[in-house]
Amino acid sequence: MSSSVLVTGGAGFIGSNFIHLLARTRKDWQVVNLDALTYAGNLENLTEIEKLPNYTFVHGDIRRPGDVARAFDACKSDAVSVVHFAAESHVDRSIESGLPFVETNVLGTQVLLDQSRARKVARFVHVSTDEVYGSLGEQGFFTETTPLEPNSPYSASKAASDMLVRAAVHTHGFPALTTRCSNNYGPYQFPEKLIPLMIANASEDKQVPVYGDGMNVRDWLYVEDHCEAILAVLERGRIGEVYNIGGHNEFPNLEIVRRVLRELGKPESLIRYVKDRPGHDRRYAIDAGKIERELGWRPRLTFEVALPLTVRWYQSQGEWLQRVRNGAYRDYYARQYGS
Repeated sequence: MSSSVLVTGGAGFIGSNFIHLLARTRKDWQVVNLDALTYAGNLENLTEIEKLPNYTFVHGDIRRPGDVARAFDACKSDAVSVVHFAAESHVDRSIESGLPFVETNVLGTQVLLDQSRARKVARFVHVSTDEVYGSLGEQGFFTETTPLEPNSPYSASKAASDMLVRAAVHTHGFPALTTRCSNNYGPYQFPEKLIPLMIANASEDKQVPVYGDGMNVRDWLYVEDHCEAILAVLERGRIGEVYNIGGHNEFPNLEIVRRVLRELGKPESLIRYVKDRPGHDRRYAIDAGKIERELGWRPRLTFEVALPLTVRWYQSQGEWLQRVRNGAYRDYYARQYGS
């Protein structure tokens, strides 16, 4: 295993949690974080990490070969692995405009692949989503061989990036692996996503919006469990393989909202049903048997344990949440790095 890991999108929700995991469990590894600091990138997620001697932040965009080259140059080991989180990821935003999703998720991934091939990286983990599989009926689960049938500009762009990674493996013998996860929740998630949005609104006794009838079903995966799975894939996964990562927590969105309200001691009268979004997939559900069999990974925390932990985290991080909601977090880079 290489001692240098280049993490793209490490200031985002899942990426920052992954860097926290490495700081706790792989203290001898060097971590280089390449992030463009778009609206979802928040360096305040990493205040406990930024002074560590084996951590380096590079402000740059995966769409720009020069920025990616600078990040690789910051790696101190000859053998470098890449964990690729950087992506535009919010479905609603992709419905408004798909172009940023194609530019970052497709073009950016190809730039990163080209640079990684040139640098002869040891391993490349591409972090994708179960949304590339499309929508399920009431029965069944997504497996790694389920055909890709994306239904939103976001999921289409991720499916395209998955295919670019697959092509690099097949054409060039590139040492890549792909993970596809279910819906994540936990600390540092940007409050446009369901659970942190519900927590933020309900804490202020504001209405909590629910799309359609609220019966769209998702499998929920605690972010720390997801990060541990990615680390297992990075260290022990088979090159060229896809690994589904799920939480075994399948619930309708309305049930998630009700549980959040109960945790906060808030009434269900705060729920406001709104017009469903276009192309809203009805159900996702992951079969994570492959990663469990091959790598011995299973989620450690049930939803009944991790949801209260998540609610308490947001309640204890009122300043962080307020700075994200009012945009003040975006000044952190200038204060810390002087530009």
